[in-house]
Amino acid sequence: MPDKSSDLVQGTLDMLILKTLGLEPMHGYGISVRIEQMSKDVFRLNAGSLFLAMQRLERAGLIKGEWRDTENRRRAKYYALTEPGRKRRNRETREWGRQVAAIARILEAS
Repeated sequence: MPDKSSDLVQGTLDMLILKTLGLEPMHGYGISVRIEQMSKDVFRLNAGSLFLAMQRLERAGLIKGEWRDTENRRRAKYYALTEPGRKRRNRETREWGRQVAAIARILEAS
């Protein structure tokens, strides 16, 4: 297997952002770092893609942003899940698990 980061499967970035924000509110860079860490560097997010996804999720009311000071005394927009965001995260997590199980069954077929 090549030693490089992988592109995210179409449509999974939003789910990963929602899942990450379910852990704690954080700013965009923190979200990017957390996803890279949890995926063991398999997924490296493009800053532009992350920014567009965050805007899309905020417009949809799934996350809310608030400007605060970071631990380094810089201003950053911290994002948190809203109740509709929690519901979407739970629904997409269940659906993703169902799809992964189906793909595994197909790949294991002889």
